[in-house]
Amino acid sequence: MKKILVSLLGLFLCISSFNLLAANPKVLMETSKGNVTIELYPEKAPKSVENFLSYTNAGAYDNTIFHRVIKNFMNQGGGFTADYSKTPTNAPIANEAFNGLKNKRGTVAMARTNAPHSATNQFFINTADNAFLDHKGKTSSGWGYTVFGNVVGGMDVMERIANVKTGSGGPFRTDVPQEQIIIFKMTEIKAKPGTTKQKK
Repeated sequence: MKKILVSLLGLFLCISSFNLLAANPKVLMETSKGNVTIELYPEKAPKSVENFLSYTNAGAYDNTIFHRVIKNFMNQGGGFTADYSKTPTNAPIANEAFNGLKNKRGTVAMARTNAPHSATNQFFINTADNAFLDHKGKTSSGWGYTVFGNVVGGMDVMERIANVKTGSGGPFRTDVPQEQIIIFKMTEIKAKPGTTKQKK
């Protein structure tokens, strides 16, 4: 009996170690204000993460801009080029805001219209705790905004973006950075062959 318990304990520790080593996917965002590293949570928001990585790996976010910046709220981008042309989108995805993740400072969430299941390529990074964006219920006003990642490096870059002067630009009358904030490139950070843990 004692041997069986020892064996089970060993198996548990082995599984636990594997789970600790199995890292969440990460994305490097290179911007005109500096680099940002985003950790994604596929177990909590599988559709949103798959969608975000699909755009990332297709180069769809390269040379786009942060077109909407509101200090002490959020920085939004991913959908427009520097001349304010809308970038192509895939089909909208289902809202996953009921996953338990909250719109806290530093989290990354899907932007959408008033329709709850309308998110495509645009995302935003919360620069404050925004509990009013969280899921309250599966009603037209309660769905909330899906959090699917978190800034794990470069939050100072997000703060620099949040502090730029804003005004009108392109089709928008307000909240547009007057100094264009460009996303030069977004890249999924791949683990090195033979390892399960990604570098931070």
